[in-house]
Amino acid sequence: MSNVCEIALSNATPDEIRDLLAHTKRIAVVGLSDKPDRPSYEVAAYMQQAGYRLLPVNPQVQGEILGEKVYASLSDIPEPVDLVNIFRRPEAVPALVEEAIRIGAKAIWMQEGIVHNAAAELARANGLKVVMDRCLLREHRRLAQDASA
Repeated sequence: MSNVCEIALSNATPDEIRDLLAHTKRIAVVGLSDKPDRPSYEVAAYMQQAGYRLLPVNPQVQGEILGEKVYASLSDIPEPVDLVNIFRRPEAVPALVEEAIRIGAKAIWMQEGIVHNAAAELARANGLKVVMDRCLLREHRRLAQDASA
């Protein structure tokens, strides 16, 4: 495991994030915990309440999280995925990006504290939009507040 923290060399602009969230319907949440006190659960619950369809991905959890069937991997999801929201360590990101490309996902979102520039470049080279080191809940909330102002 690397102790080197990366800084995002290129990231989505606020307008790109706004456009991405406006066109996203289904969010695969990789690393979604079934524990309500975990950030992944809080973010997923918020996005679900905001009207997005959740597709939980966690090989350690059986059954459902937030009323949605849990999948062991992105490849197990039987419907199209618009956005892959990653709650995993940076070293897990390259394999997740490769899998997201294989399933035809449209975007990768690495949560706050998660940056992997090489995986981001691979995703972009395959036509996916990429957001790194940003909280999906905070960005959605900020855009909602901007829209109501």
